[in-house]
Amino acid sequence: MSSVDIGIDLGTANTIITIGGKGVVVDEPSVVAYDKKKRQVLAVGEEAYKMLGRTPEYIVAVKPLKDGVISDNDTTEAMVAAFIKKVSSSMMLKPRIILCVPSLITDVENRAVIEAALSAGARKVFIIKEPIAALIGAGVDVSQAKGAMVVDIGGGTTDIAVTSFNGIVQDTSIKMAGNKLDEAIIKYISAKYKIIIGEKTAEQAKIQIANVYHPDPNKKMIVKGRSLLRGLPESLEISETDAYEAIIDLVNEIIAGIKNVLEHTPPELVGDILASSIVLTGGGALLKGLDKLIQEVIGAPCYVANDPLKCVAKGVEAAFGLSDELLDGFEKISLYRYK
Repeated sequence: MSSVDIGIDLGTANTIITIGGKGVVVDEPSVVAYDKKKRQVLAVGEEAYKMLGRTPEYIVAVKPLKDGVISDNDTTEAMVAAFIKKVSSSMMLKPRIILCVPSLITDVENRAVIEAALSAGARKVFIIKEPIAALIGAGVDVSQAKGAMVVDIGGGTTDIAVTSFNGIVQDTSIKMAGNKLDEAIIKYISAKYKIIIGEKTAEQAKIQIANVYHPDPNKKMIVKGRSLLRGLPESLEISETDAYEAIIDLVNEIIAGIKNVLEHTPPELVGDILASSIVLTGGGALLKGLDKLIQEVIGAPCYVANDPLKCVAKGVEAAFGLSDELLDGFEKISLYRYK
């Protein structure tokens, strides 16, 4: 990977950027703050994230990606451009960029991502599918004629795939992941306790007390929000059981997706997976008890990759060194020349 090669894991929740031999140089929320009066971007990333739910009416802090794909082209382009400028301001040459996208992205969505990178100043843009990048980043050799299975749970999508010999044999992409779990916690607390909490609070609850395998009702945390009945500030103690009841139906959707992919996978490759384990990557892999629940329901060993949050980004960085091998008869990476 040269000094003008940039890898971007453009996620719904976070954008992670790697650059020539330096590893991860940016890991910030995929958020843009926009001033509607001045019609200009005020901040991106961490700075914009701090503004969520705290801005006057004329300033909006938005997440331009939804369910793993671009929902607002202009703000996404501005965000990508700002991040690229941040890491390549001293570069004399336009960078080559490799972008990571969900496995079942449409041609229209694919083109929107590519145009955002080209408009931001890329010389060439490569596209790699998330499951391949996740497995490479987790240290799995995807070049072998041997089945490997990954469940990459991000902020907007869960990508599930079985790979063999540099290719995706069977895959699916579910628009249900970390953000939907946060929404489920908000909805549950609102319905049960008549208190509305914010996105950040729900996310903290998910991280601290969500346990999908034998939750402990004695493990609790305090959340703060607004009473729906009185309209006043109120705090509440919730337990692992509350978080479990809020999200278990959505977690079961992920497990159903795993079952569906396995049902359509050749038996020989399923045998390989039984021997080598299902790999969990992405922020959702850190959900307490998820690996144990999957192992119990599916009947195949399952483990969380080392540093699951950075697996895709590491795979994107490594993909430049494998581009000749992957491009040779490998349809999941496409090359678009700068125009």
